[in-house]
Amino acid sequence: MGALSGLTSVILVLMMGQTRIFYSMAHDGLLPWFHQVHHRYGSPHIATLVTGCFVALCGGLMPMSLVGELVSIGTLLAFVLVCIGVPILRITHPHAKRPFKVIGAWPVGLAGAAACLWVMSGLPFDTWVRLLVWLLIGFVVYFAYGARHSKIRSR
Repeated sequence: MGALSGLTSVILVLMMGQTRIFYSMAHDGLLPWFHQVHHRYGSPHIATLVTGCFVALCGGLMPMSLVGELVSIGTLLAFVLVCIGVPILRITHPHAKRPFKVIGAWPVGLAGAAACLWVMSGLPFDTWVRLLVWLLIGFVVYFAYGARHSKIRSR
């Protein structure tokens, strides 16, 4: 029972983060229907509803072990990208405004990426295949729609 409640907590936290990611993408023009916030609560309610329905369907129809593997590999990949992206942005955009600093960005970033990749290496092969399929779908959607509609890209 403890492992299930821990997985549920992780999924709930990731759902909150995912709605904010959709909201940010909507402000860039990539998901135009997720830009609205609730008039009373100020939360991205449409993104929250869509994400909640998707997660509920997956949680209801898929084995929890599979859900846990997919959540894990997706989150770890996001961490790898952030760990590598922070030091790279220091070189490519040295004068960008940064609300906080990371001391030792290169050693910390590379160590963090290596640790995440090490954990990811323990996940089953079929989880990697699913990750690659979802990444390909995401690339197709981005290059078919998002690249033309991105407000950041047009700057």
